[in-house]
Amino acid sequence: MGQSIVSGDDKMIYDLRFTIYDFKPKTENRNSKIQERGFTLIELLIVMSIIAILATIAQPSFKQAAIKAREAVLKEDLFVFRDTIDKYYSDHGKYPATLDDLVQGGYLRTIPKDPFTNSTETWQLIYSEGEGEYCADCTEGDEQGIFDVHSGSDLVALDSTPYNEW
Repeated sequence: MGQSIVSGDDKMIYDLRFTIYDFKPKTENRNSKIQERGFTLIELLIVMSIIAILATIAQPSFKQAAIKAREAVLKEDLFVFRDTIDKYYSDHGKYPATLDDLVQGGYLRTIPKDPFTNSTETWQLIYSEGEGEYCADCTEGDEQGIFDVHSGSDLVALDSTPYNEW
């Protein structure tokens, strides 16, 4: 470490300059150089084991989060379908004959995909039956139309109810 004092006109200036070598340990034996190279195999194995354990713990919650997200999309799609069918009925006085009638009428831009079957063709359509349980204010001569929509999936939700009963 170098230190010098420069004095002049009642001022003292200290020059404190340090070199990198001043802070390094002075041991120059072979063992200290080996330890400075990097990690040992044991240390790497311990770190990899900890990462594997954390990934194993996180994986089930990740899968469940993905299923919950698809369930939320299905609930939203069914809500939009039912709301749109009701609007179509209030505008036209009858239920739509096909889902394409909702698109052609401007009620929907496109028919959404079922998030569990990944298809627009698998929706289960519930038709009105004149004087039946689905259409309380319909008369015998009314045309049948789509009264309700359900998912076409045979899978069971996280709350133990089938998706096709939602």
